[in-house]
This record gives sequence, C-alpha cells and structure tokens, in this order.
Amino acid sequence: MIKGRFLAEVTREVFDDLEANKYQFAEYRISIYGREKSEWDVLAEWVVRCNLYSPNMRWMIQIPRLYSTYKKAGNINSLQDMLRNIFDPLFEVTMDPSTHPKLHTFLQSVVGIDCVDDESARTSFFNAKDPSPNQWTSTEDPHYCTFLYYLYANLRVLNKLRESRGFKTFALRPHAGEAGDVEHIAAAFLLAHGINHGLTLHHAPSIQYLYYLCQSGISMSPLSNNLLFVEYQKNPFPRYFHRGLNVALSTDDPLMIHVTKEPLVEEYAVASQVWKLSATDMCEIARNSVYQSGFEHKYVNFLPRL
Repeated sequence: MIKGRFLAEVTREVFDDLEANKYQFAEYRISIYGREKSEWDVLAEWVVRCNLYSPNMRWMIQIPRLYSTYKKAGNINSLQDMLRNIFDPLFEVTMDPSTHPKLHTFLQSVVGIDCVDDESARTSFFNAKDPSPNQWTSTEDPHYCTFLYYLYANLRVLNKLRESRGFKTFALRPHAGEAGDVEHIAAAFLLAHGINHGLTLHHAPSIQYLYYLCQSGISMSPLSNNLLFVEYQKNPFPRYFHRGLNVALSTDDPLMIHVTKEPLVEEYAVASQVWKLSATDMCEIARNSVYQSGFEHKYVNFLPRL
C-alpha cells in the first residue's frame, strides 16, 4: 500500500550512517529472481522514486538459484525463461535506454552480479549431455557450475555490448565455496572476477594456488561462517592471508550476525584480536577490499599498488 516507503526510509538511514562515517563504503545486495521480466523495472522504479543513492554505496544484484521453485510454482517453463527474465531487460536498456529509463538510471549505481543459495544442496553433476536452457524443462535444479556458466556467458556478451556503448559494466562475484563441492570454486575461478566466502579452498590446494597466482579476490565473513559453517578458530582466513591470497573481510547478514551498528568494524576488530593481526596486516586487508570492490577508479587509484 505504501509502495516500499518504509523499507526505503530504513535503507536511507543506513546510507546516512555510511556518509556520516565518511571513510566507510559498502556494496549492498538486492535481489532479482528471474520469475518475470518486470522485476527489473519494479526494482528500478523503487530505487529512483525513493532516491536510494549514496556516494558511499553501490548496489550488487544477487540472483538466487531457485529455478526448481519457480518451475514447480508455474512461474517459468524452462531455464531459458529464467535467463531471459534476468537478462532481456538489461540488453533492451543497453540498446535503447529510453525503453527502460528508470532502469538505465538505476544501473549506473550497480557494480556487479552475485549468485546465491544453499551450496550444500546436492544436484546432479553437470556433463556434456545436459540439455540446453530452452530444453531444460525438468523440475530439477541445474548444477551450480551449469547455472554459473550461463550467468557468465550472458553477462560477458552484455558487458561487451555495454562497453561498446560507453555504459558501466558488471562484475560476476558469486557466493562460492561456502559449502558444497570443490567444483564450485573451480568453476568460479574460470568464470568469475572474484568470490564470496571460499571456505572450501582449504580442501583444494591446487585450486588455492591458482587463486594465489591470479590474485583472484576472496571476500570472507568469519563471524557469519562461525554461526553457519565453521568455528571461528578453524576459519582458513589467516592461512589464506599469510600465504598471500587476495583476501578481504566483509559482512554477511549483519542483522542476524552482528550486534552493533558497525558490523564491518566488528569483523576487523575480532579478526585482529583473535588472529593477532598487526596494523600493517589490517591495512593490507582493507586495501584488498577496496580493489575487490566495484567502486569507480577515483576512489581506488589513490592506493599504492604493491
């Protein structure tokens, strides 16, 4: 009835806190599900109408891997329908911004695409005999690697088109390696700009070495992992860091996990005390965070490269 005004006002308060802190920046996630094409326009209309912008904030679009749920509910007929609902509006607004003017405005503050859901849920392993998206009409979810590939393939073409037209492009930074098979982090290494969590890299030294060689970004949330997956003392973050991987600290579900108005400060404070990180260590981790982010170069270029 109030068209999202309450959520917008609460979100605006969060933005105001960020701006008051002056030196804290954030990438907040908001979902596009792929159930219908109108989702992008509805979301963009809310953001533009409520003026949900801030120089200290950029949006990440997270796409839940819920194909089977939407298929069983009759929202879509095939995996291709879901992919079209996600990407068709983006191609349309890139070709002609006047077709979705508010979406065009909203996309100027979007920096990346995330992919989320329960990685520990088992699905059939992908193989060359898997049907193409337009023929994937079963109620079974595609494998993580299959879904990630189709996100990558569409996003790569979209980015090339947007780049040619002088528009902002989007990074693929999925949740990977929080749980589930080691193939998830292998696929993410091949397809993504960076990952969130990466706990299972601990079990795959060869893939971990590839992440080190390429300095692929790994954004980790030890306090969140402590509640859901692995005890804080057993978190591989300090080992990754001392081996030279490109790791950063981030928050995850702060309303559930954290207990103060400064969830990111909590992550840094607890990590520095538990793992005896020096001031230099903390600066390097913060630096990694800035370079992994999607903020514009004017915010990033002042940092010296090691």
